[in-house]
Amino acid sequence: MPIPGKSLYKLLAALAVLAFIASFVPSLIMLWKGALVIAGIVVLLDLFLLYRRAIPEAERDVHSSFPLGVKRDVGLKLTNTSRYACTLDVYDHFPIQVEATGLPVHLSLAPDQTAELQYQVTATERGKALFRGVQFRLYSRWNFWLRDYRLSLTNEVHIYPNFAAISHLALLATDNHLSQMGIIKKPRRGQGQDFHQLREYREGDSVRQIDWKATSRLGKVISREYQDERDQEVIFMLDSGHRMRARDDELSHFDHTLNALLVLSYVALRQGDAVGLSTFAGSQRWIAPKKGYHTIQNLLNTVYDLQPTTDAPDYIKAASDLLTRHKKRALIIILTNVRDEDSAELKAAVGILRKRHLVLLASLREQKLDQVLEETPTEINSALNTAATHHYLQQRKASFDALTNQGVIAVDVAPQQLGVSLINSYLNIKSSGKL
Repeated sequence: MPIPGKSLYKLLAALAVLAFIASFVPSLIMLWKGALVIAGIVVLLDLFLLYRRAIPEAERDVHSSFPLGVKRDVGLKLTNTSRYACTLDVYDHFPIQVEATGLPVHLSLAPDQTAELQYQVTATERGKALFRGVQFRLYSRWNFWLRDYRLSLTNEVHIYPNFAAISHLALLATDNHLSQMGIIKKPRRGQGQDFHQLREYREGDSVRQIDWKATSRLGKVISREYQDERDQEVIFMLDSGHRMRARDDELSHFDHTLNALLVLSYVALRQGDAVGLSTFAGSQRWIAPKKGYHTIQNLLNTVYDLQPTTDAPDYIKAASDLLTRHKKRALIIILTNVRDEDSAELKAAVGILRKRHLVLLASLREQKLDQVLEETPTEINSALNTAATHHYLQQRKASFDALTNQGVIAVDVAPQQLGVSLINSYLNIKSSGKL
């Protein structure tokens, strides 16, 4: 159905005013009738020409994959195939999983003219998403009418965890600026290093690194350079239960965990290690440890539509399943949210894993806890809330201390710091030779 335009309302208002005046001045009645007939002809002609006009053609330029929480551009290419100029509003039907800015767009196109426009979207939820169509609101020649038309134009996109951070990390690694992210590479101590190459002595090299045979042969001081052991395996145990649904900012704890998992996977693959994944407390997915950067894509395709469920985590079953699936010694990184009531079950699960593997436990701490402790109590209720928070954190710390005494490496951090903490822990494990 056509939509009346602003010009039509203005014309009707003018005719109404003329009719009101003619009711007091009879000599103007004929003028009003003539104006009414002419106005009706013009309005109907404008409507007829509007529906005779060809609808503009549209093409959408959109990436097939989006990183979560990162702004991306979407392009629309519009072509006026009509012999007449057209004015229109353009609105793109983007998925509910994204937020968009820059719509609708108002523009005019000359005959056979093509225009390219862009707007920005930010993905807020992982999974499959559909751009379903482009909607035009086409103005008639004299703006008495608007024609609403929806063009079917479907594009499917996959919204992944924030893989843009991997590109940023790769750039920093290339420029040797990892410290900008808080990543600290400590020098390896002790024996058991893998020999990498010979090079000229540098200031700060240990005397034990000097290769005296090569030094005497070449007539200059030569040092041995070592590298961390390669061909080891890292397996993530990812909790997809109800606790990971917690949210401190625009991303859930689960999404923060996936982002950290991908960044650490890139670092481990760069170190020459193999990376695998096992999920529990919900949809159970398994990726055997593999080397090579194609593993990142495999991880993305496996977890991009994975959502935390309402199930409770069963640590013992998850540990037993992993021990059955994988026999070779590996670094097992448990990603979860530890509560004090988990102490006995988690301790038993870690005991199962430590029979064959090295275990790193990474737990997400709600920022709300830190915010409560930062506030000064001013009344009895806030004082009780602060005291309860202190008690909860003490119990949580006791649970962590018990695991640490068992030989588990544990970190308890806010979601935003998880990636850096995991990378630093991994590099420390590599440099210490524990794996």
